[in-house]
Amino acid sequence: MREKQLRLVVTFSTTTAAMEMERYCLANGIPGRLIPTPRQITADCGLAWCAPPEVESTVLCAALAGNIELAATYQLVI
Repeated sequence: MREKQLRLVVTFSTTTAAMEMERYCLANGIPGRLIPTPRQITADCGLAWCAPPEVESTVLCAALAGNIELAATYQLVI
């Protein structure tokens, strides 16, 4: 079983926005991956971007640069 760690979790209002985030981050070498939205969080979309918390500013800048609408950001132990 994988050890739980503090992670940055970014939620989206639409699945399209989540897919755009994945596409943008993979193309630009930004760490993270799409995950099912954790149960502790309510979100319109069932997907969330999960990344190390130390890259939060990079992820937020990527969303801004890619014109990707985020719903919320969280730091959770998952």
